[in-house]
Amino acid sequence: MDTALPRDSAELTYRDAAEADVPALVALIESAYRGESSRAGWTSEADILGGQRTDPQGVREVITAPGSRLMIVERDGEPVACCQLEHRGDAAYFGMFAVRPDLQGAGLGRRIIAEAERSARETWGVAEMHMTVISVREDLIAWYERRGYRRTGRMTPFPYGDERFGIPRRDDLAFELLVKDLA
Repeated sequence: MDTALPRDSAELTYRDAAEADVPALVALIESAYRGESSRAGWTSEADILGGQRTDPQGVREVITAPGSRLMIVERDGEPVACCQLEHRGDAAYFGMFAVRPDLQGAGLGRRIIAEAERSARETWGVAEMHMTVISVREDLIAWYERRGYRRTGRMTPFPYGDERFGIPRRDDLAFELLVKDLA
């Protein structure tokens, strides 16, 4: 039984996304990061980025790319979260992580990232999980550090001018690589 979720005790189910899931996944990811709906949770990027977080093509590419999975987390058949897992040699990349804003802060993210790590370790035999986080997102980075991730100081420039990644509201954005040992 899942006691960490509000309103009911339904079990979570995990599965790989399919083409038919693309519209629901785009809506879920957008709701967790952009616009007013994202402010119901704590992962909103609305103050640092406008525009879109993803689009159907971007989600479809994650679903269909070799060595990539987009894991959907459902409760009662409804998507409540998702995350990308991509096999990259000795590591897996964790991205496109979204939890429905009204369910954030109840322990769901902690459970999903643990399942993603377990799945990557068992499926691909990887020793590390990698992710990139916008470096000014100190609260989010701190959350990942409490889950065992460490900052590397390795930065990648934010793709200014490419609106597929959003419209920056600041000029100091970059992605920092975070790493966790899974062995």
